[in-house]
Amino acid sequence: MRRSIVVGLFSLLLILPQAARAQSAADFYRGRNVTLIVGYSPGGGYDTYSRILARHLGKHIPGNPTVVVQNMPGAGSLKMANYLYSVAPKDGATFGTFSRGMAMEPLIGGTNVQFDSTKFTWLGSGTNETSVFVIWHTSPVKTWNDIVTKPFTVGGEGSGSDPDIYAALLKNVFGAKLKLISGYPGTAELAIAMERGEIDSRASWSWTSLKTLKPDWLARKKINLPVQLNLTKGADLQHVPLVTEFATTDQQHQMLKLILSRQEMARPYAAPPGIPEDRKAALRKAFDSAWADPELIAEMNARGQEVNPVSGAAIDALIGELYATPRDVVEETRKAISVQ
Repeated sequence: MRRSIVVGLFSLLLILPQAARAQSAADFYRGRNVTLIVGYSPGGGYDTYSRILARHLGKHIPGNPTVVVQNMPGAGSLKMANYLYSVAPKDGATFGTFSRGMAMEPLIGGTNVQFDSTKFTWLGSGTNETSVFVIWHTSPVKTWNDIVTKPFTVGGEGSGSDPDIYAALLKNVFGAKLKLISGYPGTAELAIAMERGEIDSRASWSWTSLKTLKPDWLARKKINLPVQLNLTKGADLQHVPLVTEFATTDQQHQMLKLILSRQEMARPYAAPPGIPEDRKAALRKAFDSAWADPELIAEMNARGQEVNPVSGAAIDALIGELYATPRDVVEETRKAISVQ
């Protein structure tokens, strides 16, 4: 009998951890606040998108936690990406969103990068994106030919951000006569700077964000859109040329593919590396479910935001493909997007 009790207790000890692991995600998240960090100031596209997501995501996470949004602007969201990778708790209760181009910073970016993009816990993106070059109506620059022949100013957010990357690309590959003025915290501040005449333009602006945040600019023709910064044209921008149409060599086309592929993960969300596997799986499943939630979709549509989900696994695959780009193309691209 004693032996039977010992064997029974031993078997129970083997079973209990397995049961705990199976339920640990729900147990962990129940009654907890989950922090969603936005790498930009309030009021911009990433912030608006994230606040809508936060209102619906918790009901799809086991244990139904409350999702709380915090803002951590700085260096075009590089500050937040570094924090998420190196400082944020790796328990699955913190995740964030940063520039769609931030994933490429370790490969083709500048200094102060403190993360490995291939090790982030990628959760997914709510959509892919179309980006446009936006020029204020009072600027003498109106067309692509003006961009490469007339001097003008462009506002930026910091290393790794799309406005800065695309400004450098246009300057170094195509000879655009632009001067980059960087350091703006986010979209709201760049918009004000354009209205005040501090800058002439922004080199990259998400089309859905622009339509949502500044419909009056479009209605009153306050801006010009000389070029799209994508690999394919936006559905309602067929009249605006792609930047790829102005590439004249195979190498330029390869470089543009390396840079513009970021548009496929327009609103990326990631958690720190090394979070428990069951929580990673729970968060990825929750993201997939949230993007299919009719209430979330209805609110996104009401705010002019698109939902065209990209899974965390798909982002893993895309990053793996981009990081396998031949070194000579990578080096030329790195030089081309160097902000000088």
